[in-house]
Amino acid sequence: MAEQLLIHDDMKLYTTADKFYFEPTINPTEVLVIDRITGEAVVKDFKLVKIPIPANAYKPVCGFLGSIKLISGLYLVVAKYRIMVGKINGQDIYQLAGTDVIPYTRSTNHLTNKQIEDNNTYEKLLRAALETPGIYFSYGYDLTHSMQRLHSVPPDFHKMSLASRADARFLWNGHLLKEYSHQQFSRFALPIIEGFVAINRVTVNGHQLSWSLVSRRSVDRAGTRLFMRGIDAQGNVANFVETEQIVERGGEKSSFVQTRGSIPLYWSQYPNLKYKPAVALSPEDHVAAYTRHLRDQLQRYGNQVLLNLIDQHGKEEDLERGYRAAVAAAALPAVRYEPFDFHAECRGMRYDRLNVLMDRIAHEQTEFGYFLSRGGTVLLRQGGVFRTNCVDCLDRTNVVQSLLAKRQLVAVLKLLAVTTGDDQHPHLDALFNTVWADHADMISVQYSGTGALKTDFTRTGKRTRLGLLRDGINSLTRYYKNNFSDGFRQDTIDLFLGKYVILEGEGNTVLCPLRRDRDWKYITFPSVLLVAVSMFCASAAIPSRNSTEVLLYLMFWGAAVGATLTFIFRHGTEFVDWPRLDCGGLATTRAAPPSPL
Repeated sequence: MAEQLLIHDDMKLYTTADKFYFEPTINPTEVLVIDRITGEAVVKDFKLVKIPIPANAYKPVCGFLGSIKLISGLYLVVAKYRIMVGKINGQDIYQLAGTDVIPYTRSTNHLTNKQIEDNNTYEKLLRAALETPGIYFSYGYDLTHSMQRLHSVPPDFHKMSLASRADARFLWNGHLLKEYSHQQFSRFALPIIEGFVAINRVTVNGHQLSWSLVSRRSVDRAGTRLFMRGIDAQGNVANFVETEQIVERGGEKSSFVQTRGSIPLYWSQYPNLKYKPAVALSPEDHVAAYTRHLRDQLQRYGNQVLLNLIDQHGKEEDLERGYRAAVAAAALPAVRYEPFDFHAECRGMRYDRLNVLMDRIAHEQTEFGYFLSRGGTVLLRQGGVFRTNCVDCLDRTNVVQSLLAKRQLVAVLKLLAVTTGDDQHPHLDALFNTVWADHADMISVQYSGTGALKTDFTRTGKRTRLGLLRDGINSLTRYYKNNFSDGFRQDTIDLFLGKYVILEGEGNTVLCPLRRDRDWKYITFPSVLLVAVSMFCASAAIPSRNSTEVLLYLMFWGAAVGATLTFIFRHGTEFVDWPRLDCGGLATTRAAPPSPL
């Protein structure tokens, strides 16, 4: 393998009136210089750069993440703080713990008051995106690729910078780094992923091992739970996540990859204040989109087993039938559809019924295998993956993926002669369950805004009543966030990933999409509801000698509460927090449905 180019880690950021200077802290040989006026960037020899401010007048930073254009101009994005997670393949892996966003321009005098207001909102969106939990990076290991992919490339691949060779599907700051793809920036441009990384050193039967779990969220069709569902015309699906389980012992390395992603059909489930909005299948060519998606998956991962865990009756029935029909119509070789009605099979907390599914797919897991190398020599390759989904690709999906990962971990430890395959290791089991439950929570927070459901089973191996209570609390929190705050979250994602690009003159000569006037009902009816509830409670609480008068008050204000709630839920889409940014023609699919009024 060719020599790895390491990215500069700790750096000094000097800021002058017209330039930014990034100087590596240890043994500097080069300096990144960015012109604040023109936006031009160049890497210069350290000895040729004279920084015109005192040597101690700098900000310590630990990564250059790129730049992004807002209304006032370009903004510099840097990593300020990091948390060490562990090592993979001998390279340090970090979680992003703090960033800084610095404007190139020194004032906003060139903007109108409205533009300043809009620019501040865009800054909030950018900072919120950077504060999303679960952003990771490494100065020397390519987190965007699986171990098998890294061993399936030409030697020149490893001479490229981490940013330029990154898998674009999982490069979350690709938009910020698009102007820094030249080779001169190779040791400054720091790629990041969003997802989950856990690395643990464990001892099993005297063998020292490193066990890691890495999940990479795709930037394609990225978004929040109810605003981003299904597939697009390019074959990208919502909430697509590649999960890799890694075991390392000395020079031996094992990797097992699984995927999850929204059902690959054109469907939506927009929020409308109902607890479970209706699923709507669009009248488009589902088979063509499904085929495009699966051909891409076959090319990347090999054979596919499609584990569909949704209900086969009730509100999810149409989705299951549509998926089954698309699979049958496409008739792609090396693809098998495996439906499993999770809720029906496991009703009454009978999670032992999952063994039925695991038995049905056991032969294929053996056939697909996993990646294994020793001293750089590839001994085994994984020949296929399990693509798992439920409706959200969160809770049910994580339970099944953890069972597949557990079976593979047992198999690889037995192959490496670490265990016999039958011996018990309570410490390893407890660690495995905890990490997979933490993984479920992180992926769920990123997509739905709350921790995952059913993690009591993942953590303990059984369903509990306390777990059911936690699920109820999380479900209510999801309901609130998905209806009243996810529009903002969707906008943060679209801005950060470059799905929406701010136009020249926005807010002045070009209309800013952030300015959206709400219908009169948006303020009026919640205000009426608040007054009606307050008066109803006051009438019930304040003592009165005239019981008939109290009863009339209660009936009147109770009727007002009921009528107002009925109206609000009937026109629920008008009270939802919708995304505001027009992302390349997707606005028509994001816009609130027309009012029935």
